[in-house]
Amino acid sequence: MNAQGVDQKRRRTLIAATSALGAVGAGFIAVPFISSMNPSAKARAAGAPVKADVSKLEPGALLLVKYRGQPIWVVNRTPEMLDALPQNDPKLTDPGSTVPQQPEYCANPTRSIKPQYFVAIGICTHLGCSPTYRPEFAPDDMGADWKGGWFCPCHGSKFDLAGRVFKGVPAPTNLVIPKHKYLDENTILVGEDDGVA
Repeated sequence: MNAQGVDQKRRRTLIAATSALGAVGAGFIAVPFISSMNPSAKARAAGAPVKADVSKLEPGALLLVKYRGQPIWVVNRTPEMLDALPQNDPKLTDPGSTVPQQPEYCANPTRSIKPQYFVAIGICTHLGCSPTYRPEFAPDDMGADWKGGWFCPCHGSKFDLAGRVFKGVPAPTNLVIPKHKYLDENTILVGEDDGVA
């Protein structure tokens, strides 16, 4: 073999080794950059479904949980609260919930899976304020025909105990109902329904 043949062989070996080493190095450099594009554990957790335990929720009481940075209300409605819902229908903008502010399985008079428990995103559909829960019937400042619900102090929007908006207030639509399901008799999973996240 001549000197030129040995050099060519050595050159190819060095080029192959250098290329392989460069590819490994590029991989090590790329991993942190690619990993930084994935959402953090905190961000993934913020979008994860949340459980609401209603086992100790008293009749008429409201439970607040957070899902994706939003307040989620769960109300244990009493039989009296449920009986009062149809009385509000003539005073509501969308009593039949025809505007799709809820999953298909909550497009009913109580806007819920189980009539007793109402689940809603606690944000006014006007400008994003958080209304206050006013479950009592006919308080002095809400009017004689008030049957309980939510009042938004920012601009005066009112919603009944099914989250349906009253006529003549700034909020244009009913409160939004998030997708949810029951894991058992006392646990509601907010953010997931029928196995679909």
